Amino acid sequence: MLNDLFTSETVREAWEIFISEFPMALWETFYVTVVSTLLAIIIGMPLGVLLVAGEKNGVLPLPAWLMQTLGVIINLLRSVPFLILMILVFPISRLIVGTTVGTVALIVPLTIAAFPFVARLVESSLRELNPNIIEAAQSMGASPMQIIVKVMIPECVPSLISNATIAVTTILGYSAMSGIIGGGGLGSIAINYGYYRYKTLIMILAVILLILLVQLFQTLGTKLTVKCDKRLKK
Repeated sequence: MLNDLFTSETVREAWEIFISEFPMALWETFYVTVVSTLLAIIIGMPLGVLLVAGEKNGVLPLPAWLMQTLGVIINLLRSVPFLILMILVFPISRLIVGTTVGTVALIVPLTIAAFPFVARLVESSLRELNPNIIEAAQSMGASPMQIIVKVMIPECVPSLISNATIAVTTILGYSAMSGIIGGGGLGSIAINYGYYRYKTLIMILAVILLILLVQLFQTLGTKLTVKCDKRLKK
């Protein structure tokens, strides 16, 4: 099998495809991952804050029915496998971007799949906060919004960045699956050449680039987490 994989003809063909198609596919994967992550954070972070602040004993108590509804919606979206979710949101993708295939259309299902995950990650980060810090802010007369914006979120920045890194790598994995429905990027190349045309070497190259992207995001996230952690500066 290895002999067939690295024949001169196979290597030459793989190199030609690598030069002609991989740069754009790499950019598409990077672009979709970053934009989808930003949108997921914009939607998911406020929801994650509400999950903590809106509790009965939270800084901004909300009606119990609203909190239960919010929790159910987030859990439902998280429980749907991404491949099925992509198909379910076809009408939404068509409504927003006018198509259901391609790089731009992929951002819609990726964002919908990721923001509940981000909300739970934010919730997890905020629950790690020492309650004494919030009590001190309340005793000083801070309003609920001031506590959220100036105390809870700033104190949890290292954990939030760490969890955002997890979200990025998860979304990157989701984007690779999108090749099945013509989502573009490295996943599309891996499936079209590696699965449908049995060009294993091209699929291996696509996987290697995906791994390198994961390492890049993880390294940047780790460095930012360390830089923002006040405990490591003492």
